[in-house]
Amino acid sequence: MSDSAASAAAALLDRIQAPAGSGRDIPDAATRETIGRAPVHSVAELDDAVARAKAAQPAWEALGHEKRIELLLAAADAIDANAESLAYLLSREQGKPLNGPNARFEVGACSAWLRTNAATVLEPQVIVDDETLHAELVYKAAGVVAAIGPWNWPMMITTWQIGPSLRMGNTVVAKPSEYTPLSALALLAVMNEVLPPDVLIGISGDREVGARLASHPDIAKVMFTGSTATGRKIIESSAGNLARLTLELGGNDAGIVLPGTDAKEIAQDLFWGAFINTGQTCAALKRLYVHDSVYDDVVDALAEIAASVPIGNGLDEDNVLGPLQNKAQFDIVSRLVEDAKASGGRIVTGGEAAPELGELFYRPTIVADIGNDAALVQEEQFGPALPVIRYSDVDEAFGWANGVDVGLGASVWSSDPDAAREAATRMQSGTVWINSHGGLHPMVPFGGVKSSGYGLEFGVEGLKSVAVTQVVSGPGRKA
Repeated sequence: MSDSAASAAAALLDRIQAPAGSGRDIPDAATRETIGRAPVHSVAELDDAVARAKAAQPAWEALGHEKRIELLLAAADAIDANAESLAYLLSREQGKPLNGPNARFEVGACSAWLRTNAATVLEPQVIVDDETLHAELVYKAAGVVAAIGPWNWPMMITTWQIGPSLRMGNTVVAKPSEYTPLSALALLAVMNEVLPPDVLIGISGDREVGARLASHPDIAKVMFTGSTATGRKIIESSAGNLARLTLELGGNDAGIVLPGTDAKEIAQDLFWGAFINTGQTCAALKRLYVHDSVYDDVVDALAEIAASVPIGNGLDEDNVLGPLQNKAQFDIVSRLVEDAKASGGRIVTGGEAAPELGELFYRPTIVADIGNDAALVQEEQFGPALPVIRYSDVDEAFGWANGVDVGLGASVWSSDPDAAREAATRMQSGTVWINSHGGLHPMVPFGGVKSSGYGLEFGVEGLKSVAVTQVVSGPGRKA
């Protein structure tokens, strides 16, 4: 990355960080050096932000769809114009490398999703149209939307929340994760170069601020991406204001490789389905069940990729895997891999930290010959360690895959398209991919089942999720 891009990132950081002597220091994920100071807003400041967003909402909705579309497209242009500085800041704070499906990819996804939100049409739905009655279902803005984002894809997932919300005429108060506030606040600052005042407000604070945001009486809708445990707390917090909820929670996604599948053909897609963003993705492949007939070939192919993929500081243009973002997540991965070793799992490659790279680096790890009851299989590791479980009975494999209380995504892998589609229907998850894992499209609805949350995002369904419905009913056609 050029010196000019780094300088532009520094200038952007100066616009959003807390004044000297205040705020909270945010470390570089790779080096642990301080990047900048995140503002620490109070509950009173949050209340003020919600009040300003509420006051701005009627005029924003009154602009109409065409003007809001124009402004969303201008916001996408602003993101593209600042793409390198945004990617630089994101790489440092979150840890993901610039290249591969990482920082530059994430910033590009932000503008792409905004453009799709702008282009998506949600028409009134005619329910009855006859001689006696004409009834339509129309979609209107909900009001003020609370967008509570995660630390793993802080810019992209925030865009998933705010893009459709703004498109439908809502105003938004966005609270980023305490781990990655600077990235999200920088994104909002760039968008606010073209948006009207108080339509989109960022708040950076602790869990008390987050709880107040979810329970605030003037919040009409809460969108949250994060852990199932926190999602449950948000449900409790929102009981008083009856805010509508969209929750995208934990995953522990399973994949099943069916008999007769060519290991070499699927190896790259399998690997990146599991290790994208160093495994720190809600809908990443977390458990892989492989039939006896191809087990050794799949394990060997995955291990070869894992041992050769470049890992290190994200600002190095050659790297495509980075560190764990925070110490808490690093400790979870370390604990689960150590437990896998103790329970008889075979470390094919990796299985240890990489301290020569930095404090939070962990080598890409493939664990074979591990039982389905191992903690690394049953718990969501959210990091660069993939357990590969052998099976001989396909029905048993589906039982194992569906035997957890989450269901965000899943995948089936086969050289037989018909067998793959039949198998896909047996998976208990919001999305099932065939011969891939984790790929998302801005027009294809996405959401979980079981404890992975509820509500749909993306496309027309995503617009509906941030709207309230109204039935307009009147006289029908004259005979």
